[in-house]
Amino acid sequence: MQRITIDPVTRLEGHGKIEIFLDPEGEVANAFFQIPELRGFERFCVGRPVEEMPTLTDRICGVCPEAHHMAAAKAADAVYHVEPPRTGRMLRELLYSAFYATDHTTHFYALGGPDFVVGPDAPPSERNILGVIARVGMEVGGQVIQARKSGHHVIEMIGGRKIHPATAVPGGMTKGITEEQRAEIEQIGRWYIDFAHFSLDLFAKLVLANDAYREMVLSDAYSQRTHSMGLIDENGKVNFYDGRVSIMSPEGSRIGTYEPAEYRDWIAEHVEPWTYLKFPYLKKIGWKGFVDGADSGVYSATPLSRLNAADGMATPQAQEAYEKFFETLAPTPEAGGKRIVHHQLATHWARLVEMLYAAERMVELATDPEITSPKVRRVPTETPTEGVGIVEAPRGTLTHHYVTDERGVLTKVNLIVGTTNNYAPISMSVKKAAQSLIHKGTVVHQGLLNRVEMAFRLYDPCFGCATHSLPGEMPLQVAIRDCNGEVVEILSQHC
Repeated sequence: MQRITIDPVTRLEGHGKIEIFLDPEGEVANAFFQIPELRGFERFCVGRPVEEMPTLTDRICGVCPEAHHMAAAKAADAVYHVEPPRTGRMLRELLYSAFYATDHTTHFYALGGPDFVVGPDAPPSERNILGVIARVGMEVGGQVIQARKSGHHVIEMIGGRKIHPATAVPGGMTKGITEEQRAEIEQIGRWYIDFAHFSLDLFAKLVLANDAYREMVLSDAYSQRTHSMGLIDENGKVNFYDGRVSIMSPEGSRIGTYEPAEYRDWIAEHVEPWTYLKFPYLKKIGWKGFVDGADSGVYSATPLSRLNAADGMATPQAQEAYEKFFETLAPTPEAGGKRIVHHQLATHWARLVEMLYAAERMVELATDPEITSPKVRRVPTETPTEGVGIVEAPRGTLTHHYVTDERGVLTKVNLIVGTTNNYAPISMSVKKAAQSLIHKGTVVHQGLLNRVEMAFRLYDPCFGCATHSLPGEMPLQVAIRDCNGEVVEILSQHC
């Protein structure tokens, strides 16, 4: 059986490879997305005081430490049975909105964008952020740099640091913001609204107006009918920081919502011997393997999934962008009553709709009269027990579950990280893209393999924090090579 290896896969956070196996006829028999790293945060957090978790887990990764910071703080709130005051909650969400806008900027322009701006078949030396700037101009490149700089500046003002914020604690925040900082954040938020509109217009011109790209987006090679997951507020609208988790079927019917503390009633985890990854699935449906459809427990948690799982956006301009998104890609509702987009490459467009929402939400929060109130924390007084915190990380629903003793020392930690939710869909998307693009007689060139990579890159996967193994033996494989790089022996043990 012939093997095609993409190692390493590119433009992702972390490390990974894709193994594609061809049958004797030259057709794709199978494909695997494999991650060679293990972090193990769930184990070495045990024994630590729970109040350390917001600053300990945000060291997992420098890409989205704000997500772990907030999920950990919310879980610690629940452990101590304390509700932060309104200003404390708003400051957390304000920091988080700035982070979201910044993170989505990074993925669109530096990670996902090169495939469309420069082209999927362009040489790898050009298919990067520098290639994007060369195509769209230095002025646009300057705006991208300004967007990231401004977002991190807001994070630093509220969180104390540009990376690895430190101000969210059980019961709220350690500090507030001044009127001068509030005014600056408002100005940055208004600038970001314009930048989000610019990015949406750029996507329309470069992708939607390009017949070849539009055909790629709408093709079956990148289409998948899984359940969709995402946080929604009390009105059923997308929310990144708080709310209930909504599960929408591929047919457009909401099969339920759950509070953070109820996640174990809805989510279970499956393991395979060939990877460190866990594969979460919908417990009420069950694990049916790597297949999609309403009868499969596989679900997705991405920007596209959040739009699918919600009834709209909570800010006016983002709502207009949301409506245009669905009118273009899913003009006809599914049998269940809601329009659902199954074209996975449209995740890049959904990400820009979310960027606009994050920018609008920054302005809403920065102009709230209570945002500069000194009442930012309620000191916990209850005996710590157990708690769950959930936020929407850019890459998917992030769940932190802590159990402590009466002193607040952790005895059990479980993390279902944003990317972890998408491991099964990523594996399925990679296999489907490979099967659609590689056939008998196909000349397998670098551009074609990049189109296979595009099937995982759309998920914006991050493997800095999302590699785990359930209790059991480590599925370890060691390759011993001679001085010429030839494999002389392979030692392995599998769970």
